[in-house]
Amino acid sequence: MTDADDAENKIADSEDPNTDRQYHLEVTADDVADSVLLPGNPDRLEKITAVWDTAETVASHREYRTATGRYRETPISVTSTGIGGPSSAIALEELARVGSETFIRVGSCGTVRPDIVVGDLVITSGAMRQEGTSSEYIDETYPASADYEVVNALIAAAERLGHEYHVGVTLSTDSFYAGQARPGFEGYEAPGSDDLLETLKAANVANIEMEAATLLTLANIYGLRAGAVCTVYANRETGVFETIGASRAAETASLAVALLAEMDAAKREAGVDHWHPGLSLD
Repeated sequence: MTDADDAENKIADSEDPNTDRQYHLEVTADDVADSVLLPGNPDRLEKITAVWDTAETVASHREYRTATGRYRETPISVTSTGIGGPSSAIALEELARVGSETFIRVGSCGTVRPDIVVGDLVITSGAMRQEGTSSEYIDETYPASADYEVVNALIAAAERLGHEYHVGVTLSTDSFYAGQARPGFEGYEAPGSDDLLETLKAANVANIEMEAATLLTLANIYGLRAGAVCTVYANRETGVFETIGASRAAETASLAVALLAEMDAAKREAGVDHWHPGLSLD
């Protein structure tokens, strides 16, 4: 290689914001575990790591805070994503680039179903892509489905912890106000707002939030595992709003990571690629 070639390569490397430390998250491959929990709010990290055995903050930049530790002897990380699809996509992209392969959104949500009580958990089976970020990656007919192993691990975790939970379809939007049929500034109502909640209820949609569809779509495209568990803060049908039960989602997602590690070990022992109920867990 000539000196000119070497200089050109150095310039090319310097133009790549992710050569080593990731541009937005400011993490490297040494900073994060294979499995990462993804809350939106950076302040939720302490509630999540409080249920772990050990935890250490490894990066903090913009809305992205990252901590890594162990839960029941299983390596685990958490990275806050901020609100919505664009920042969530950046988090998944950069975590995947440093080697993470399993992602669980841990958040809050609203519901339109009267049988889902504030404080309950909703485990996403799939998501309606009413956000714009995932459409930048693939046509809107592509499904935002949760990985079945992650769904099963979340169900098993909620059962073991004794938390009330529901499994169902999630609506992910780009707007907390207009996109979720809430009045905007000076009472503005977006077209279709009058019918949205009734349509969702008729279709048995379990909850409404802002990140799951983006994370699930990208994970499917990249061959990664992803799921979501959210605590219900608002019931739009009954009018009840209360910010309770955040720790339930944190506990459930953390235990799910440990159960996924057991599932992976069972697969290796059986020599199969996919976990199924015939492979028992302790």
